[in-house]
Amino acid sequence: MSKSAYHHGDLKATLLAAAADQVANDGVDSISLRALAQRVGVSHAAPAHHFGNRQGLFTELAIEGYGLLEQELHSAAGNFREMAVAYIRFMLQHPGHFDVMFRTDLLAADDERLIAAREGSGRELRTGVTELDNPVADSRATQLAAWSLVHGFAALWRAGALTQSELGAENPEELARYMVAAVDLR
Repeated sequence: MSKSAYHHGDLKATLLAAAADQVANDGVDSISLRALAQRVGVSHAAPAHHFGNRQGLFTELAIEGYGLLEQELHSAAGNFREMAVAYIRFMLQHPGHFDVMFRTDLLAADDERLIAAREGSGRELRTGVTELDNPVADSRATQLAAWSLVHGFAALWRAGALTQSELGAENPEELARYMVAAVDLR
């Protein structure tokens, strides 16, 4: 976007969208506030005005990502299998956010808005896990196992590890459905 292309609107949202796109395509190491400003066509001080620094930018991107994840998980309405697919769908639709959200080394971990956003998506994820509760197993262990299953799959897919694997498939949502079908819901 050239300087003449950006006129009015929500500059913060424009910067976040450009950052998410760049992270998705080029990785987190490709991001600098100066390059982001150039990409959007604004002064090099504009991103610093909105985010302070690179960590502030990534924290805002993670906050936005957790909100988007919460919405996606809410659409699954407490069904573990659908929630797992919703988690995968989120990763596919928002790869730049996904790549940043779980990288605590990039984020201001004590940011109250980040903590609240993370907790909100976590609550939604747990609603699907209640279906898996086993009276013999510890509920926290069940929650951790379920999150590890879907996040691990999403991370493997995002990293490209499943494309060359005999375990992989063309359609990640279909593969996720196949994977979670193996989970015993009795």
